[in-house]
Amino acid sequence: MSPSQHSATVTVFASPSSWIESDAVDQCRQVAALDGMVHVAGMPDLHPGKGAPIGAAMLSSVLYPHLVGSDIGCGIAVFPIALKRPVPERLAARFPDLDRPLDPGLVAEGVPAGHVEGLGTVGRGNHFAELARVHTVLDAAHAARLGLSAGDLVLIVHSGSRGLGERILREHTEVHGAGPAADAEAYLAMHDAAVRWGSLNRRLIAARVADALGARPAEPIVDQCHNLVEIRDGAYLHRKGAAPGDGRDVLIAGTRGTMSYLVAAHAGPEAGHSVAHGAGRKMSRADALVRNRAKHTVEELRRTPLGSVVVCGDRQLLFEEAPGAYKRIEQVVTDLVEHGLATPIVTTAPVVTYKTADREPRRGKGRS
Repeated sequence: MSPSQHSATVTVFASPSSWIESDAVDQCRQVAALDGMVHVAGMPDLHPGKGAPIGAAMLSSVLYPHLVGSDIGCGIAVFPIALKRPVPERLAARFPDLDRPLDPGLVAEGVPAGHVEGLGTVGRGNHFAELARVHTVLDAAHAARLGLSAGDLVLIVHSGSRGLGERILREHTEVHGAGPAADAEAYLAMHDAAVRWGSLNRRLIAARVADALGARPAEPIVDQCHNLVEIRDGAYLHRKGAAPGDGRDVLIAGTRGTMSYLVAAHAGPEAGHSVAHGAGRKMSRADALVRNRAKHTVEELRRTPLGSVVVCGDRQLLFEEAPGAYKRIEQVVTDLVEHGLATPIVTTAPVVTYKTADREPRRGKGRS
């Protein structure tokens, strides 16, 4: 069926007062015009991406690798962790260098796709590893089932397939561009390996942090991938920056200076069985760099209004990832709740957020 004969439906799950760029909605409509597309669901964190919207679930009878993108397997996992007297500045100094990959020999055999590059590293962009504290319990019964109480500490890890997904997409686009997968089964086999790799890597990152902080590694209580495709009812459900929302618990990441929300997701087919994956950008990286350099100093961005510490030796990344570059997480979650897609369980407040290794000595403790 050609685009002229068919255009999929598009639904954006955001209130009129939410910040949704027209370019992002236009991208949803462009995707809706692709061959085989059935429905496009935009989440309240929707924003423009390279060739496809970020914060969207896209159902099609045709598999399009570019709708998943290059960071196949990217997701967010939450790990319980027990520490005594968690002082942010002291803990920040003890975080391991998560830019340096693990020796492959230290990792058990069976690394998906044999991809040993970048094991145990976070990556750049919006990826992070964060020690956070459960701030407010909003659903006591569900929190208890997860073993969470107010004041508990958790490790939140947001990372993906560290080059493996990029290689898989490049192999496709060099031959087919933005077109469909010539061999869906072959693509899915590589894709599934990247999804497993991302999940393994989040566990390795958490174990590295726990070990460095003197805690025991733990299994995740939440681990959901938000860049993937799955076969659902005989069709391909592509998610790019959208977390599975069909009865899953999902951590919706705020910014480095705001709360994050752990929610129980219960999204149906109109929402692509998906929920938001984070606050979503409202500024491009270039705009954020210019605006935040004018508004903030580096030291201001290394200590947040919540009293948490940001470990980031890349000054440009600090400005690009400043809280003001993102939408309000409270509005994103409110939109999900009002549309019946999710129920908040707890909020988490950052204590230490690792973005990239800080190789500069810190100027004292406490105030910056």
